[in-house]
Amino acid sequence: MLFRSLAVVSLPALIALGLSGPGSGSVSLDFLRRAVSFTLLQAGLSTVISVGLGVVLARALSRRHFIGRALMLRLFALPQALPVLVAVLALVSLYGRAGYLSRIWPDLPSIYGLSGIVLAHVFFNMPYAALLTLIALQQVPREQWRLAQMLGMSERAIFRIIEWPVLKTALPGIAGLIFMLCVTSFTIVLTLGGGPAATTLELAIYQALRFDYDPGPALRSEE
Repeated sequence: MLFRSLAVVSLPALIALGLSGPGSGSVSLDFLRRAVSFTLLQAGLSTVISVGLGVVLARALSRRHFIGRALMLRLFALPQALPVLVAVLALVSLYGRAGYLSRIWPDLPSIYGLSGIVLAHVFFNMPYAALLTLIALQQVPREQWRLAQMLGMSERAIFRIIEWPVLKTALPGIAGLIFMLCVTSFTIVLTLGGGPAATTLELAIYQALRFDYDPGPALRSEE
């Protein structure tokens, strides 16, 4: 269902860009193929890492109450309200070639390209995934947790019997939401893309409008 929805969204843009006719600049089917492939790759990696880490964090917080927990949960919503460019510049100041962490570990992967895009997406979406997963886990009745404690169930048994039935219902929707957020990401890819090799479909539409100055493909792709 997720890939069908993506196809419905992306196919009109591909057709409009690919069949835009003369005067559309350097847009080619090969370029569009690479753009779509990279879009799916970065969105898939970002979704898997964000949801995976979010589930681990949500499980750790679901049964533990400590000082500052409420503040931590509020901070989970902060990346969604933070201007994207501000967060990207903060990541560059940390992981960039002249960043603080690069001075300590010079062998860090470059933040420009796929690694940087995935890192930025995880920064924005992992807390969101953790928050949504935690909300789902809080739907488990307290009696089940008490019974599990009385029976001395192991962590593996708790996950399999109590948590997994809830997660398998909630995770497809959470993963689909984050996947679509990553597919439609623009500012992050524009800032950290690092050239034609790291171009998404959204950025391809922008390039057709900005560099070739041909509004036709960009406008038709939004129809």
